[in-house]
Amino acid sequence: MRVFAAAALPAEWDGLIHTVPFVRTNREVRRTRDVFHTKSGEWRETHETGYYVSDREPTVSAQSYAQAVRGHWSIENRQHYVRGVTLGEDRSRIRHNPGLFARLRSFALNILRSSGVTHIAQALYDNALNLDRILSYVEAI
Repeated sequence: MRVFAAAALPAEWDGLIHTVPFVRTNREVRRTRDVFHTKSGEWRETHETGYYVSDREPTVSAQSYAQAVRGHWSIENRQHYVRGVTLGEDRSRIRHNPGLFARLRSFALNILRSSGVTHIAQALYDNALNLDRILSYVEAI
């Protein structure tokens, strides 16, 4: 992802700063991404605009703001996407004690991460095929 600009929002958004006490800055971030399309087998460039509010000072440079935005998305990709999609938390139909199962998923994710696993989906597949692999994680606990 390349962040080309982090500019101030239009003037009509300035009222937001005065109505929400912790908001100090608001920014428009324009991004260009290269996305692989499986049907055509080629990479295409896409453009999107995101709007962010922050408690950072308005004097923060565009580079610093872009770094903060990237940091936010790294958390989203590393934690929430893995929990929701790979571990199936979004599709979960558990209605009794869902928090307990969320903790179990976190526990499993923490064991995999502390064992140096970077591709969680692949590790889950490999572990499902081989019980010995699961038992090898005991050292990580």
